[in-house]
Amino acid sequence: MNDPGQPFSYHFGELKRRMIHTVLFFFVSTGVALVFHRQILRWLLAPADDLNRFTDGQAIFTDLTEFWGAVAKVSILAGVAATTPFLLFQIVRFASPGLQPHERRWVWVLVPGSLISFATGVAFGYYVLLPPAISFLLNFGGDIATPLIRIGSYMGLVTSLLFWLGVIFELPIVLFFLAKIGIVTPKWLASKRRWVVVVAFVAGAMITPTFDPINQSLVAGPIIVLYEVGYWLARIGVRGKGKREAEAEAEGGA
Repeated sequence: MNDPGQPFSYHFGELKRRMIHTVLFFFVSTGVALVFHRQILRWLLAPADDLNRFTDGQAIFTDLTEFWGAVAKVSILAGVAATTPFLLFQIVRFASPGLQPHERRWVWVLVPGSLISFATGVAFGYYVLLPPAISFLLNFGGDIATPLIRIGSYMGLVTSLLFWLGVIFELPIVLFFLAKIGIVTPKWLASKRRWVVVVAFVAGAMITPTFDPINQSLVAGPIIVLYEVGYWLARIGVRGKGKREAEAEAEGGA
């Protein structure tokens, strides 16, 4: 842990060391994901058990490098997912000596909270949204065309969907943080509720691979609920901030 009284070269050296450790952790985790790429691919393919009827449910690839491209993409994304908590931990350890005690406490709460929120969003997409969305896409034109889904196309769609749902589920944490540092206020958030409904359905249309209102509502509904949770967290954050400011003014006046 660095000392705020140390010279700039010391802090730069420590930051460099922590970044090197993070890069090494990324390469190691990506390598581990590459070793277990079959298990990861099977896990991502599980929501589409009826993917291709003429290939016993297996995805296909039409280019010689397509399968390995999908393997590389999934392995790198798995490495990024595994490295993100380690990176946040390194950033917090580097910055914590320069923070106030109450700020340090909130950082140690927000970092795991953001990771849990992201994981919850991924789980929601995997277990709730993907199965009906894939079923809809596969069966909608079944009487006209036969689906033969390429592995590269499928992995690109699924990983993008899970990633953006993970980001969306961090909305309450983001709103709480913005209110905490004074960029937004609970009153401003309350005034934007009607626009949130519109934006939620627009985001649902952009994120979901289908155009039916049911699957879009599966995304829009949680966004609206998460915004409301973020609003109440913002009220809690501003209330605590006001108490600390009043205490600081009282101590200064004394």
